[in-house]
Amino acid sequence: MIKKFIDKLLGKPAAAPKKTSPLGKRVEVPAEVHGINPDLLDERAVKVVKTLTDAGFEAYIVGGAVRDLLLNMRPKDFDVATNATPEQVKGLFRRAFIIGRRFRIVHVVYGRGREHEVIEVSTFRALPTESEAVAGNEKTAKAELDGKHHAVDASGRVLRDNVWGPQIEDAARRDFTVNAMYYDPQRRLVVDYHGGLADAKAKLLRMIGDPETRYKEDPVRIVRAVRFAAKLGFELEKKTLAPVAACIPLLTNVPASRLFDEMIKLLQTGHSLSSLVQLKKLGLVGQGGKVFAVLDAMLTETGDLPQGVRGNFVRQAFEDTDRRVNEGRGVSPSFMLACMLWHEVLDRWTKTRNAGEPPVPALAQAIDAVFDARIGDISGRGKLAADMREIWMMQIRFERRSGSGVFSLIEQPRYRAGFDFLRLRADVGEIDPALADWWEDFALGSDDDRQALLADARATQQKQPRVVRAPRPETPAGEDAEPSAVDAPAKKRRRRRRKPGGGGEGAAAPAPAAE
Repeated sequence: MIKKFIDKLLGKPAAAPKKTSPLGKRVEVPAEVHGINPDLLDERAVKVVKTLTDAGFEAYIVGGAVRDLLLNMRPKDFDVATNATPEQVKGLFRRAFIIGRRFRIVHVVYGRGREHEVIEVSTFRALPTESEAVAGNEKTAKAELDGKHHAVDASGRVLRDNVWGPQIEDAARRDFTVNAMYYDPQRRLVVDYHGGLADAKAKLLRMIGDPETRYKEDPVRIVRAVRFAAKLGFELEKKTLAPVAACIPLLTNVPASRLFDEMIKLLQTGHSLSSLVQLKKLGLVGQGGKVFAVLDAMLTETGDLPQGVRGNFVRQAFEDTDRRVNEGRGVSPSFMLACMLWHEVLDRWTKTRNAGEPPVPALAQAIDAVFDARIGDISGRGKLAADMREIWMMQIRFERRSGSGVFSLIEQPRYRAGFDFLRLRADVGEIDPALADWWEDFALGSDDDRQALLADARATQQKQPRVVRAPRPETPAGEDAEPSAVDAPAKKRRRRRRKPGGGGEGAAAPAPAAE
């Protein structure tokens, strides 16, 4: 009591109240009941579990992977939970890396390059008996957070959670019941503490513990609920749904990079259009929500896709992405984001060109403005920005079908992405489909085919009417008039030399600008 009084006089934040969450009861479900197909397992995840158990630790496949296995779906990722500490896990594997501050976990890496796989291994976490409250957030309270195992901000959002404990408490720390199950691939047992198996069969999302408290601990759980509802066709249980609207403003305290990553996950589940429906249903888009700036750029105030070409463009891009995901093919977040932001870039580009700026510099300025307004300074922006910029800058190069530039363009590493973007624009009626057809024929044609296509393009350009310049304004009365075209020969116009490095239509290198 005296300590609290002194802390209050000194202006120190009060310690956060103790959190309580039901521990549940351990239930072991045998293979003949849960029916998980062993063929859906990842052999590397099983190898991680075996390595840990052979070393004397407990280890299980955990979370969303177990949920998907119970639904007879092949999980995209496999996570493992164990009672070994991060340091102990790292010591058992040749390529293992401890990452994270908020949650310390270990990435066990297999393979290299594009074929590499990461198995994420986390240590069982305990229910905190006491949480230290800090003033500020991850960035502003770094000094205060150093050395703390469990800390929260003023709203109750967890900033540090590295207190190890038994499995029963780890299950209680997880968000939804369907994500709090553990699978032992060696004994083929599912360990369930909170009725997750029954909820999975009923397609129900139920929060473990008090939903409002759990959303305050981590507001991103709201976005995760949207993702699971869209991907799995689950419904939120009434008590889990009730506090969502009141907790949405808490998302503004979440780091922008984390929200951005969650948005990408949301739209790459293979159910992107369903995700938009769920976001609108929960009030996360439209009506000035401003949780996802990128989504706000492409949606109307009511949270819907716009009518006409703009809406059809994004809708078809999402349908193509969903189809690729469901076929097991890779998808590029840079291409998807380029589609989502294209019409805002186009609007800014048109406005800048109308103000007198040459086309290529005008497009570069529009791109920079949209990045600053919608993406900001997030982790990974540099790579995303370079890929998106290249896709957009190619669109102006596609308009020129002469000279050596056409040959160099089809040799660009990102040509295929740029062309797919062009084809999408043609399919929705934004540009003449003949332009996309020409580039497709040119890329796939023989040398003779290409020469014929270039000749046709030249002939088409020659047939186009010349631009008629507006007449010069009349000279005001009383001023000395210049000789007319009849009275004297027109002065020969002096061609201005373009400065080196100046951008303009047909510039030598309208490639992405350096970040």
